[in-house]
Amino acid sequence: MEVLDYLLVVAVGVIAGFINTVAGGGSLLTLPVLIFMGLPPALANGTNRVGILLQNVFAVSGFKSKGVSVFPYAIYLAITALIGAIIGAKLAVDIKGELFNRILAVVMVLVLLITVFNPLKKKEIVQELMSPKRKALSIFLYFFVGLYGGFIQAGIGFIMIAILTVVNGLSMAKTNSIKVFVVLVYTFFAIIVFIIEDKVDWTLGLTLALGTSVGGWIGSVWSADKEDKLIRGFLILAVSAMAVKLWFF
Repeated sequence: MEVLDYLLVVAVGVIAGFINTVAGGGSLLTLPVLIFMGLPPALANGTNRVGILLQNVFAVSGFKSKGVSVFPYAIYLAITALIGAIIGAKLAVDIKGELFNRILAVVMVLVLLITVFNPLKKKEIVQELMSPKRKALSIFLYFFVGLYGGFIQAGIGFIMIAILTVVNGLSMAKTNSIKVFVVLVYTFFAIIVFIIEDKVDWTLGLTLALGTSVGGWIGSVWSADKEDKLIRGFLILAVSAMAVKLWFF
């Protein structure tokens, strides 16, 4: 591989790290690039986790530096998600590309609609919805979030955002701070499975991680004090672009 190839991976990583932090879907950009570099899908899937892991280390640090955190709730969500992620990673085998991509495109659009219009939350309600029942529901749902995240990861951010905004009524800044922490925790355990199965290209993985780390830090610092409307606008653009890509390409 030439130097320009590695520079391309870094550049794509910066963009993906930013997108993953403020919305989601960055893996829908990085996975095709890794496959384009010659990696088989399973190896690209595992290699992509290196970038995701380090990206979220920096993203968590960025949110913390801005004083945005939701503990210990984020820990409870992370625990159930990592259990699902270990199972999902073990199930990560060949995925039938075209059908899977179209199903994912539909899911992403549905999640976008729920997140933007939030039919379960009345307009006059502005406080967070953190009753024990709602917390328990989100913790339960995050097991399935981890299951999917361990399996393929792409687009997981949209689902995580939908749960925390619809069920718990959290702001986008708090939602994103929880999201990057949970992904950090379950990715750490999921990547162990890929390492054991020898499904990680460390050279490309660390190159990608260089870019995603920068992008994750920029995204966390940028979005920490932005209004929900602005972040949701970015979310709409990201989901729409990824859904079109999945359906038609």
